Amino acid sequence: MRRKRSISLAVVFALGAVAAVIVPSAPAAAQVNEVTNWNRIATDTLVQFPGLAGGAPPALAINMGMVQGAVYDAVNAIEPMHEPYLLQTTFPSTASKGAAVATAAYTVLTNIIASVPDTVPFPPGTVLFPNEAALQASISSAYTASLADIPDGQSKTDGIAAGTAAAAAMIAARQGDGRFGPSQWDQSTGLGHWQPLLPDGTSPLDPTPWVGGVDPFLLESSSQFRTDGPRELTSNQYAKEVNEVRALGGNGLPGGTPSARTFEQTQIALFWQSAGGPVFTFNRVARDLVEDPSYGVDLDDSAMLFGMLNLSVADASINCWNDKYHFDFWRPWEAIRKADTDGNPKTEPDTSWAPLLTAPYPEHPSGHLCQDGALLTVLRSFFGRDKVSFSVTSSRFTQPRDFGRFSEPLKEIIEARIWAGLHFRTADVQAAELGKNVAEFMKENYFQPLD
Repeated sequence: MRRKRSISLAVVFALGAVAAVIVPSAPAAAQVNEVTNWNRIATDTLVQFPGLAGGAPPALAINMGMVQGAVYDAVNAIEPMHEPYLLQTTFPSTASKGAAVATAAYTVLTNIIASVPDTVPFPPGTVLFPNEAALQASISSAYTASLADIPDGQSKTDGIAAGTAAAAAMIAARQGDGRFGPSQWDQSTGLGHWQPLLPDGTSPLDPTPWVGGVDPFLLESSSQFRTDGPRELTSNQYAKEVNEVRALGGNGLPGGTPSARTFEQTQIALFWQSAGGPVFTFNRVARDLVEDPSYGVDLDDSAMLFGMLNLSVADASINCWNDKYHFDFWRPWEAIRKADTDGNPKTEPDTSWAPLLTAPYPEHPSGHLCQDGALLTVLRSFFGRDKVSFSVTSSRFTQPRDFGRFSEPLKEIIEARIWAGLHFRTADVQAAELGKNVAEFMKENYFQPLD
């Protein structure tokens, strides 16, 4: 493990100070750079992967970690300001950083697309990837466009070389890292264990059960920040949480159990169940902030931010999925319907109860909150303060939700996952802490300034 030091990135405090005092007199044009351009291309590309091909949110996090880790190294290798992630080689300071960014992102994305296997061991079957050629053609076109905007010459050549080297280092480091490996589910059937049977009688399986077995990017192990685990079935707290989800998380459909959830709570629960999950959502938030000239984030700072953001959320996802299959805890709809078997006199079975939303993997901890905890902690640290205004969009609604602090979405999502009937409160709270722990570990051990 690297020697731990408190982060002292000048940019963190400089950006925080600027954000605190600058109040633009009029909206300024967004400042898109190649880092935000290729972050947008990467998220828009990877979110289109089919589930078994790595399109599920935890796999998206791992793929984005690969892309943004390489982009950071490519930029940092040209004008080294902080410790490299993988790439130790440096390049002329005159090299085109735009060419380096585009090349690193494009090369890693191409490798990710090409590395999707034809079959997976669990759930066993063929991986259908009908849009593979279209996605590759799209990023190839984007790469051509990026390079066309850069004048030919030694600067461009050196930038391409830096991006190629950074991508090669990342691709080599991730060979045999556990992606698309065996499932960690031991298929236990005892009391309190998760079973892939949904209330409608179907049995969908996690499309990416291998995530918890992937080698982490930053952590020392995939279980480094193991959570405390679910509440004991016979405890008063467990009963309290079961009854909370039962009252607020049901779908409330005719013939079923009525829900005490308000219309607004229902809308919020659905809002956060957005395509691509938190990785897609908060990379977009980060782009909006970076492209806002009020904050003065340049290309180098952008590369560092997206590197920190996505390497942290990748490891939070790995640790989270490792926890999920370690505890293998049942979902609320199983717990509520089988409450007569849990040995707790304060819970009662309700065989007609069904949740607002469902998920095909164990309950504890919340995957959403693991990612949210990491992403929002990084954003708060980078901008140097909690009080920053931003908007969040959802694939389910046309109207965004506005926030004035990075801490606000985290509090709301903890409640939203309960209102959705997906999680017990303990799973949400511990997951948010897991994500925060990963981000803090990153901050103490990586991206240190070169003094």
